[in-house]
Amino acid sequence: MNLKEKYADLIVRSGLNVQKDQIVVVRANVEMNEFVRLIVKSCFDVGAKDVIVRYSDDEINRMRYLSGNCMPYDYEALFHNETAEKGACYLSLVGEDPDGMKGVEPKLMANYRKALREMTQPYRDKLDYMHAAWCVASVPTMAWAKKVYPESEDALSDLWNAVLKISRVDEKDANENWNEHRASFDKRVHILNHLDIESVHYTNSLGTDLVVELPEGYVFAGGGSFLDNGNYYFPNIPTEEIFSAPKKTGVNGKLYSALPLAYNGAIVKDFWFEFKDGQVVDYDAKEGKEVLTSILETDEGSKYLGEIALVPYGSPISALDTLFYETLIDENASCHMALGIGFSECIKGGIDMDKKELFEKFDTKLKEIDEEYRQNLNIPKYILMIVAKITELSKEEQNQIGLCVFNSIWRN
Repeated sequence: MNLKEKYADLIVRSGLNVQKDQIVVVRANVEMNEFVRLIVKSCFDVGAKDVIVRYSDDEINRMRYLSGNCMPYDYEALFHNETAEKGACYLSLVGEDPDGMKGVEPKLMANYRKALREMTQPYRDKLDYMHAAWCVASVPTMAWAKKVYPESEDALSDLWNAVLKISRVDEKDANENWNEHRASFDKRVHILNHLDIESVHYTNSLGTDLVVELPEGYVFAGGGSFLDNGNYYFPNIPTEEIFSAPKKTGVNGKLYSALPLAYNGAIVKDFWFEFKDGQVVDYDAKEGKEVLTSILETDEGSKYLGEIALVPYGSPISALDTLFYETLIDENASCHMALGIGFSECIKGGIDMDKKELFEKFDTKLKEIDEEYRQNLNIPKYILMIVAKITELSKEEQNQIGLCVFNSIWRN
């Protein structure tokens, strides 16, 4: 196999862990068609029943939004819900033009996602409650490559080299590389889950001073996840993070980003959030504030912190010292946070809880939250990525959040 073939095989076998006679749904940009063929071949090699490929095009998507045709149709929800019921797994290949949606009102895109989320609740329940595997992986496209390497004579090749490197695809067996990666995650997660952490204190030279309380029965997770049938899969390739969910009302202080955020074709720069009792009470950005507004106005849950993630100082992505304008990659360069509901796997027994039980665990003030919010718990994991780059932290600051211990575990 060449390296791209190894990468495709890794995504199918370790990312999705495709099973015999399973339906695989692939979402990809039309420019990725050659790589998608490698994915499809690998799926059939492991015994997939069928592979359904759904292509999109940046420019067509942009035209659709600008035309005002920006709400999902019933057939879109029907497809997701029916394939989920039939036991499908889902692969999303990302690599769109970071500037592809410039000029499109962020609220239009936010409204589309919100409507689709509501229409596809059965599908999302399958993913959220560990009944269906999903994976997000990156595939270089020309527009994305030129954004990352504007001075390069062969930006596409440079980006492919970077993606393969950070995905641990080399001359060795890529799946075995990820077995070793999993073992490293398991070791660090075990240690963190036995520290009885009450809170995490973040500070950096940009002004971050944030205290995040952890709920009773918190669980750190990282690497991959187990489905309810025992199958293990990696939702993200690459991944370097170990994450947990905060106590919903236990986040207080200010959080400053150290890197720009690329979100649906728009760039947000030099932004910050202020939290009180878990909720964003103030925010600003030197560029792209309207994007943050559209995210925070998605629903009440979008104003709360749902994830904190620890990333080792020496991660392969951090070592490249490159802004990729893709959240999947950039978030794995540093510690980060995300808005929305916490993951069910981040609370003891959470996988077996229904939505109300999960909510009560993460929020002791359930009676204060209106019915609309209780009915819309499934906020996408990566609604927003806030980078708190570890290189901004001094040794003393690292000690404040236990990262010195975390990094020593990584090195061992």
